[in-house]
Amino acid sequence: MTGTVYTAGWSLGDIPWNQFDPSKVEPRMLAAVKAAALVEYNAPDYVAYLSRVFQGDEKLIAEFEGWGREEAQHGAALARWAELADPAWRLELAFARFRAGYRPAHFTGDDAVSIRGSRRGEMIARCVVESGTSSYYSAMRDVTDEPVLKEIAARIAADEFRHYKLFLATMDAQNEAELPFWRKLSVALSRINESDDDELAYAFYCANVAPSDEAAKPYIRSFYAKQSFACTGRIYRRHHIRKLVQMVAKAIGAAPQSRMTEAAASLMWRVLRLRAGLALKMTAGETVTA
Repeated sequence: MTGTVYTAGWSLGDIPWNQFDPSKVEPRMLAAVKAAALVEYNAPDYVAYLSRVFQGDEKLIAEFEGWGREEAQHGAALARWAELADPAWRLELAFARFRAGYRPAHFTGDDAVSIRGSRRGEMIARCVVESGTSSYYSAMRDVTDEPVLKEIAARIAADEFRHYKLFLATMDAQNEAELPFWRKLSVALSRINESDDDELAYAFYCANVAPSDEAAKPYIRSFYAKQSFACTGRIYRRHHIRKLVQMVAKAIGAAPQSRMTEAAASLMWRVLRLRAGLALKMTAGETVTA
């Protein structure tokens, strides 16, 4: 199945839900999928923000809206799988908690200037995100034995790679001065560092801690960031990280096949394995599902 080429424009009806095999649902993967569903489903807020940054370009805004619809569908597909695996879980309830508690300033304001300083910088940041999600869902596809999740992850990974190409082309098309390499690298690194912010940790919390348990299990970002990483960091293989780094390198104007890029990929792989191992040890014995 992983060799299938998935094109754009699929729907939930294209997923073979009748092939779902509950015996192949792994608890940490289920916890990760629930959290991912919330993040993906939150795409409309990103669309509204990008529409402000690129106001006046109606054609491009329409493309962003199409991107947002596909992202929201990703969330719906992941959530439907999670509801099959855990019939007590409901997307809308978890998402309402997440959206109420995760409202970064650039989502709620009306500023038309990118928080990255320029439209080019904004697209570099988006390329970083799509590089990460394409690699993440590729890893999910490769590691899971559950056939329905394998197909969902494969379809999402293909979409995310197309999204990366959309943002890359948008960056190149901007009528702005080219950013110096150091500035592009700074934007990319800052966006990578933001993976430790509240979005992923709080999504994991809302997806996997029942409202009735909030008093006994209050949200602590550092703790739930480790819980999240214990579920996600372990699924990667070296080639997933290599591809991620190559995609980011291309976005910032570095050579994807250079020795420096290979060295960066090797370093990132070692760091990820170390962090994943530590996260697993620190969360050993913890319940990861609501």
